[in-house]
This record gives sequence, structure tokens and C-alpha cells, in this order.
Amino acid sequence: MSKVAVITGGASGIGQAAALRLAQEGVNIVVVDVDEESGNAAVEKIKEHGVDAIFIKADVSKKEDVKNYVDQTVEHFGTIDYFFNNAGISGSGGYFLDTEVEEIEKIVGINLLGALYGVRYVADVMVKNGGGAIVNTSSSAGVTGQDSVVTYSATKHALVGLTKSLVAEYAKDGLRVNAIAPGPTETKMVKEFYEANPKMKENATGGIPQKRLGTPEEVAELVTFLFTSNASYVNGEVIRIDGGFTNTK
Repeated sequence: MSKVAVITGGASGIGQAAALRLAQEGVNIVVVDVDEESGNAAVEKIKEHGVDAIFIKADVSKKEDVKNYVDQTVEHFGTIDYFFNNAGISGSGGYFLDTEVEEIEKIVGINLLGALYGVRYVADVMVKNGGGAIVNTSSSAGVTGQDSVVTYSATKHALVGLTKSLVAEYAKDGLRVNAIAPGPTETKMVKEFYEANPKMKENATGGIPQKRLGTPEEVAELVTFLFTSNASYVNGEVIRIDGGFTNTK
């Protein structure tokens, strides 16, 4: 029977790249995103690989939306084998004391509460069904301190704690939970962030030993590995994929 993967933020960027790569492995896909038009377009691309795929619109900062995408997935596919807990936003790039409280609340709502809600409902399904694999999207800013992204960094550090603590509680129940920590990657979100903060792009690429940004497809390969049986004994890890960006930090 084909496996089923739920991917939040699956309409674009790393989420869509992972969806397409997993579809190549015969995995059925649930694309969860707030962008309905892009989400439906992603589903059509995914189906070209001969798998089943559906789109579910959700604002992950709302627990009702999260429970709904989990319930709809189980109703359609019967189970959830893989969960790519990936939806997130970066913020404006301003210094913390210049950041409006409303922006802080929005970033925390999507990046942290959205991730917590997702794991709460998805892991419940997985444990009841004998296990599953979760990959949380942290960041290079989740393993080092970085300026201009204090709230974002705080939420991404939190996902590292979420990853490790879930393993401590539920590995015995067949749950595998790992996190990825991508460096600057060529996604729409990163492009828009650097357009608004051009100096930060210069600083980032200058600090990457490979002297380029990563690609969503490169990150998707790592995600796919972590979801396959080849990674069956990899649990509680935070894997950096950043061209050496945080190697000396």
C-alpha cells in the first residue's frame, strides 16, 4: 500500500519540492497551505507522477484548521505515514526592538503554534496506527543566533526542542522525529525577504563557504531520505543543510 505524506507549506518552495520528490517514490501527498491557487496547481504537478494528491486549505496558526486537515487526510487516505511540518514565515527583517508586537505574534502563531498543533494531531494518528515519521523544518537560524530574525530564530530553536523531546516520549511507540536546518535557500519567501533586505543577502552568501544559496530540490532530497526506511535508525537529529554556513558558528 502506498504511503501518505502531509506537507504543510506544500504549495511552493521547499514544501512543493519535497512533495514532488516524494511523489517520485510513489508516496501519496496532501498539500496543506493557505494559498489555494498555488496549492491546487501543486497538486496537478504532483499527480503527473501517478500518485493521488489532494489540497487542503489551512491557516496553521488556527488549531481548528490544523485538526481539519488531519481529519480530512484520514478520511481520504485512512492514515498518515509521513508529516513534513514545514509551514513558516520569516518576518520583516527588522531589529527586534523595532518589531511590532503584532508581527511577533504572527510569526509565533505560524512557525511555533502551527508546528505544535500539527504534531499534536498528526502524531496522535501515527501512534494509534503503530508509528510514523515526522520532519520539522528548523533553520540555520534555529541552530545559531542571527541578527534581524530574532523572533523567527526563537521559533526555529523551539522546533529543535520539539524534535528531541518528542523522540524521548514516543520513539518507543514507533515515532521517528527529525529536524532539518536549511541555510538560505532559493525560495519565494527568501527571495522576498532579501528584496526587502538586500544587505542581508550579501552578508549571507558571503558567509556560505560554497558561495551560493541552496535549492529547494537539494533540501527535498534530505527530507525524502529521512522519510524512507533507509533512515529507520535516525531519530531526534537536527541535520544542517546550508553549504557550510553554520559550520564554524
